[in-house]
Amino acid sequence: MIFGPAALNDDLTGAVLAHNLKTAERVIAKGTILDPDVIARLREAGHDTITVARLAPTDRPEAEAAAALGAHLASPFLRVTDPVHGRVNIFSTTAGLFRVDRAGIAALNLIDEAITLATLPDAAPVAPGDMLATLKIIPFAVPDAVIAAATSRLDRHRLLEILPFRPLVAGLIVSRLPHLKDSAIRNTIEATSRRITARTGRLLDPIETPHALAPIAEAITRLRSEGAELILIAGASAVTDRADIAPAAIVAAGGVIERFGMPVDPGNLLCFGRIGAIPAIVLPGCARSPKLNGIDFVLDRVFAASPIDDATIAGLGVGGLLKEFAPRPSPRIPRPKSSASADPRSGNPGPGPRIAVIVLAAGKSSRAAPDNKLLVPTPDGRALIAVTVDHALASRAAATLVVLGHRANDIRAALHGRPIRFVEAPGYDRGMAESLKAGIAALPAEIDAALICLGDMPLVDTAAIDRLIAAYDPDEGRSIVIPTHRGRRGNPILWDRQFFPAIAALSGDTGARPILAANMDAVAEVAMPDDAVLRDFDTRDALAALKDHL
Repeated sequence: MIFGPAALNDDLTGAVLAHNLKTAERVIAKGTILDPDVIARLREAGHDTITVARLAPTDRPEAEAAAALGAHLASPFLRVTDPVHGRVNIFSTTAGLFRVDRAGIAALNLIDEAITLATLPDAAPVAPGDMLATLKIIPFAVPDAVIAAATSRLDRHRLLEILPFRPLVAGLIVSRLPHLKDSAIRNTIEATSRRITARTGRLLDPIETPHALAPIAEAITRLRSEGAELILIAGASAVTDRADIAPAAIVAAGGVIERFGMPVDPGNLLCFGRIGAIPAIVLPGCARSPKLNGIDFVLDRVFAASPIDDATIAGLGVGGLLKEFAPRPSPRIPRPKSSASADPRSGNPGPGPRIAVIVLAAGKSSRAAPDNKLLVPTPDGRALIAVTVDHALASRAAATLVVLGHRANDIRAALHGRPIRFVEAPGYDRGMAESLKAGIAALPAEIDAALICLGDMPLVDTAAIDRLIAAYDPDEGRSIVIPTHRGRRGNPILWDRQFFPAIAALSGDTGARPILAANMDAVAEVAMPDDAVLRDFDTRDALAALKDHL
């Protein structure tokens, strides 16, 4: 690949644009492969000489290179995205323990500086939808020989793997002494229940016993008879050695102690044993708290059926100093599906973007008169607006709002029972801007961006919506996301929160096109495989043909 200036009157077809360049109507992004249409638009914009990268016959463009390597990273429970700007991301499709081949990833990253693979830490617990890794091609193209070397290594070594959490049935024994407060018992049960359910397990009714060997051993036997596949013991006092009451009760119930103590702080006083194949664990005192501690490391491996023994626990020392790490999250509770967590051990919503879909359904449908286009039945019996809304509800969006106006009660009825929020646009008859403003004004404060969908575009399916959401990244300059098909821009359009005030100031029936024209540097275009993003059904002829497309 050769970089350098080139005159537009040269034959540049197939060369790659090295820098963003503006035309009258848009920004042509760096990395664009030049074709006659793009070259013509650059000439019209007054560009005479541009900087390009010329690919050698043996060079593979960044998108093809990223897609090829991403395909070799795929494995069960991993989802690899389509390439965007030479990058593919890998997401989890299940809850489980993420394992990485550290040496293998280092070796891959050493093949050539053009290829980079970054991942979460090894043994990170993850939830469905969590991003696990990103593979980025640094230059615009990579030699075929480099791709061949990388794919050969990926074929020989599985670098990324998820061990799914098993839905284990867990039993909890809480022993009592006179000084132990009821609140401590409640906190222990609540924190343990959250830990079990966060890993897809189920907690049997906890058993309270005196802090004595025989009652605890009897409770262990009872839990086993109730189907417990994991036994947890929260002693009224801290364990001091293997002969203490709780470990001795495990032995009395027919078990063995494999490890007392662990190099994780807090969590040092954990005791790990087994009764046959059933793990039996004496919890450290810190397990009464929902904060991350040593028991989390052990439960992750138990639920993932990852081998755990004396050597495994001894190896947890690196990264095991947690006590004074203030940024650590506190409660481990189920995370919202719409937002990825920053720390994979956290149950709290992380900084992942929260996108709302606003469906505009307020118009008079005058071009389709006397019918209301949004209420026309589709072949499966749903109203047209219901098909559009159902695609939005099935997407990764955090919320769906429907803006009402003309025949509002009929639209509500057509969407009855769906988890959506209805918003009235009192001035809907003055133009689209009133619907836009009503939808934007109704968004919750935590929403980062809004995808504006037209109610009469039922062919824009969930996959298309998710592709637009995935492309949104204001930190990388992708604050407005627009779908395209064969170079033509369509709908829906995603807008970052920074543009909400400008949308709220609109008037008339022009929509947000003036805002778009003034912010071309913030636009990211997403090519779509079909013309659904160009097709609305707002006339009687178009509606008559709808059955051929659904």
